[in-house]
Amino acid sequence: MDSDEDLLTRAAREPTAFEPLVARHSAALHSYLVRRAPEVADDLLSELWLQAYAHRGNYDAARGSAKGWLFGVARNVLARHRQSTARAADRPQVPADAVVGDPWQAVDLRLDAAAVGPQLRSRLAELPEAERELLLLVVWEQLTPAEAAAALGIPAGTARSRLHRARARLRDGLSGPARTTLTGDFA
Repeated sequence: MDSDEDLLTRAAREPTAFEPLVARHSAALHSYLVRRAPEVADDLLSELWLQAYAHRGNYDAARGSAKGWLFGVARNVLARHRQSTARAADRPQVPADAVVGDPWQAVDLRLDAAAVGPQLRSRLAELPEAERELLLLVVWEQLTPAEAAAALGIPAGTARSRLHRARARLRDGLSGPARTTLTGDFA
């Protein structure tokens, strides 16, 4: 199986090489868009793929992974949408069916999240935009710090520094049950 990077590089001269990328990454990119603009996520995903296909020749494997590049395209499409509609970004939301497995474990997780949620949302909102977006790409979208750096158009070292700072601010700003619940995740 070809790597994403090989496919994207080849797609510049062989358009059919682009098709597997759509199959591999649509679900993750759609989730990214749903959490940020749920009412138009489907339309934005279509626009994302049109833009990615149109600019596939601009991809440079030396600058990062194909996944990071695709999330960068997604971020740009979302930014253009927000600018054109002149409205504030929606708060990310985790779908109700995101927890899979033991139903009692899901209940426990929901109770923990309900207790921590308001304080965590408040702390996330207080983070500088650059740190918040980076943290969300790494935590929710499960990009590596290097892939998130490529998506944001910043050096990998800068991404690691911002990620460390964001995690420290979250950890330091949480108290009581919220800090206890999240300490393991952000230590």
